Amino acid sequence: MEYSTVQTENSPCLRIKRVYDTPSDEDGTRILVDRLWPRGMKRDAGVVDLWLKDVAPTPSLRRWFSHDPSRWSEFVRRYFAELDQRRQTLAPLLELATQDCITLLYAAKDARRNNAVALARYLVRCNAVTPDGAT
Repeated sequence: MEYSTVQTENSPCLRIKRVYDTPSDEDGTRILVDRLWPRGMKRDAGVVDLWLKDVAPTPSLRRWFSHDPSRWSEFVRRYFAELDQRRQTLAPLLELATQDCITLLYAAKDARRNNAVALARYLVRCNAVTPDGAT
């Protein structure tokens, strides 16, 4: 199981996990942050508590990135620019983060280069969350 954890100022944690991984009690609220529903997964399977597709990269950016590792740095830069223009879409995510541990879910095979990882980095950069162990 691949996941990472970021501590938030007002909640136990922000986790990042692949949607296909088995849910655990430590996940808290499981939030899918992909624009597309994961292949082969039924919506009523109970593994996703909330789907925030509006925080995902735009379709054009997602297609441009195409999970090409050589485009990762530029993808992150462009995605951050998109999020800067759509800060209001983060409100439900930030509200949940103050209440409980949340887990950002993604479907990509690459655990290190996907939009959930980039989104968590953006939240840290904006001081919405702090890195694990920071004060």
